[in-house]
Amino acid sequence: MTTAKLAAEHSALSTRAALASVTLALILLIAKAWAAYATGSTAMLGSLVDTALDVIASLTTLVGVRIAAIPADSDHRFGHGKAEALVALAQVVLIGVSAVGIGWRATDRLIHGAQTEAMGAGIAVSLLAIAFTFILLSYQRRVIARTGSVAIKTDNVHYKSDLMLNGAVIVALVLDQALHIAGADAAFGIAIAFWLVWGGWRASGEAVNQLMDREWPEQERQHFLTACSDYPELEGLHDLRTRSSGTVRFAQFHVWVPADWTVQQAHDRLDRVEEELQRRFPGTEILIHVDPQGQTDRETLLPQELTERAT
Repeated sequence: MTTAKLAAEHSALSTRAALASVTLALILLIAKAWAAYATGSTAMLGSLVDTALDVIASLTTLVGVRIAAIPADSDHRFGHGKAEALVALAQVVLIGVSAVGIGWRATDRLIHGAQTEAMGAGIAVSLLAIAFTFILLSYQRRVIARTGSVAIKTDNVHYKSDLMLNGAVIVALVLDQALHIAGADAAFGIAIAFWLVWGGWRASGEAVNQLMDREWPEQERQHFLTACSDYPELEGLHDLRTRSSGTVRFAQFHVWVPADWTVQQAHDRLDRVEEELQRRFPGTEILIHVDPQGQTDRETLLPQELTERAT
């Protein structure tokens, strides 16, 4: 399967996952709005605010994966994959906003005091949310395994935090109403706010790495180099550079070729190697630069590589 066809397949999967997130968020938004009104719980209110932001975040994810799927054009020769990373950062901002709002409301109630009501309604809605969220997370994991979508990964992190959030709502209502522990609901609201901040911080890492063109993880680089060692034509491989953009990965490197090879020979042999490597690493665009035996473009090397060449 070509990189373009694979990207189209990944886009379709990511789009379906984003639509599933939007649908679930809308259902839970209605249910939690009723539960927050019925219970007066700060923890439930926090869960409602988070779900409202889930709707916005999931819609943003949907837009992002659709933009990322647009083929390369004259203005974006490497494609539009980084739209996913931008969307992921937008989600992190929304997570941060929800955390501040929940923390503010919970702190106010902790200071001034307030009672919750209708424990059964809050618990029932939270259990419903947990069940549906488990189904969504399972589906998202399958999509992530197929596509590596950073936008869906960030959405997945957010919904994982929802599991804890909904569980916290249940515990808060039980402590507040059944055990009559004053301030339990507000305290859990504050804990939820801190959890959201932590989840947002973790989710931002991969998006920033993509925008900054961070190298693949060392284990993945070594796996790629090991595969390259299977081809005699790549014996002189050097200056490997890698990056990711949305669901597409890029690898480029220089390779020494014998001085007696013609341009046509080098082109034909290395084109064959490129095609085989792309079959072994689906969704990866590979670019090989040919150097005469022993020549090194010093300006492209890192300082430690220059030192190695000198020794």
